[in-house]
Amino acid sequence: MTARFETRSVLITGAGSGIGRAAARLFASEGARVLAVDVSDSVEETASGHDRIVALRGDAGSETDVSAMIAAAVKRHGSLDVVCANAGVSGGFAGLFEQTAEEWEALLRVNLIGPFLAIKHGAKAMLEGGGPGAIICTASVAGLRAGAGGPAYSASKAGVINLVQTAAQQLTGSGIRVNAVCPGLVETGMTQQIYELARAKGREALIGQLNPLRRGGEPIEIARAIAFLASDEASYVNGHALVVDAGLSTSHPFAKPRGIGETTF
Repeated sequence: MTARFETRSVLITGAGSGIGRAAARLFASEGARVLAVDVSDSVEETASGHDRIVALRGDAGSETDVSAMIAAAVKRHGSLDVVCANAGVSGGFAGLFEQTAEEWEALLRVNLIGPFLAIKHGAKAMLEGGGPGAIICTASVAGLRAGAGGPAYSASKAGVINLVQTAAQQLTGSGIRVNAVCPGLVETGMTQQIYELARAKGREALIGQLNPLRRGGEPIEIARAIAFLASDEASYVNGHALVVDAGLSTSHPFAKPRGIGETTF
């Protein structure tokens, strides 16, 4: 495999599992020096056995932590070339009348303020380093339209999509590209409840039935899209939300809407 990221410094948040872990290992396999960050100590497992990955504990929704992780990447690797703002939380499946303002605030802190902080501090480090750079934020098909997530989660991901568009404009002339990836249903810790419930009911074969490929996705499939957006192959892609969902969002799959007070399952 061509080492697309040889000598490049990459920072990934939410790297303790799922898409973040897959992305960290993919970048490392292609020559990058990776700082893998997660609030959980599971990030140590991501780095285990990979000499190009260094694990760091940190909260992607804390400005103090984000500033420190960016500084750590620059100090360790001498520069910062790629930032993947991947950390996120689902907020569960509560409906509009079931969530509190405090629950919204907690979710937005990670899902939307987190990417903002990654862009703010990551772009500053890239500018100070004098080189171009790439920032990729993990959004979701839930940010495109209703039906793929709860209200708070969907709103947060819609915000991420607009954030990368706005940031790309704000960074005009800098050579820094800012894009998003919008995964569909992928088996990660965030979607574990869905997969486990389907398996318990003997309905695993129905997972992903609403998309044309009739299956759920794997973290590595999203990681490949992230790596593309970070690479020179995407040198003319900026302010874009790349949808990776097996075609789910090409239509409006029908499902009976929940009534007030009804639960998802």
